[in-house]
Amino acid sequence: MRNEKFHGRYESEGRVCEHPACSESGEFRAPGGYGNSFDGPGEYRWFCLEHVREFNSGYDWFEGMSADEIYAAQAPGSGWQTETPAFKPTAGVDGMPRWADFDDPLDAIGARAAGIKKAAAGRKHENYSRFTPREQEALQAMGLGPKADRTELRKRYSSLVRRYHPDRNGGDRSHEARLQRVVEAYQLLRRAAAFV
Repeated sequence: MRNEKFHGRYESEGRVCEHPACSESGEFRAPGGYGNSFDGPGEYRWFCLEHVREFNSGYDWFEGMSADEIYAAQAPGSGWQTETPAFKPTAGVDGMPRWADFDDPLDAIGARAAGIKKAAAGRKHENYSRFTPREQEALQAMGLGPKADRTELRKRYSSLVRRYHPDRNGGDRSHEARLQRVVEAYQLLRRAAAFV
């Protein structure tokens, strides 16, 4: 890492400090007219070191916000309700609780940890001996236990394909890798000696 970058300095590339009474190089950036958005990175103002320090000393990120908006931005759980993969409606498909079902992040973490422990403990005590190691992995990819039969395998496969296939979920292709694992697991298991 270059020393200039660490200190916030950018090569000026011909930029001049935007302070009206300055002609130094504009090597330090400051927030501009609009911030980051889905349209791309925000706009920056460029100042020399002296004037960026002056700008920063008077900058107020909360300017124009109401008291409620300031409180919401500073709250410890700020952004908790934002939809991420763990919040989406399809998040609980593998038996784990959905994060969006909880108001408190710590409750969600605890519930998911308990679900993971329970699933791991259940796998230890179940008898997978009629399946090869690859078939056991395929069963886990399908979300099936060792007592599954051919009918249950077909039902689960049909359910997972409906859930993950882009033609069935509005063209969402974000689950294609998961769909591919399900298809591969089904192809392996339908020919397994345990299901013959």
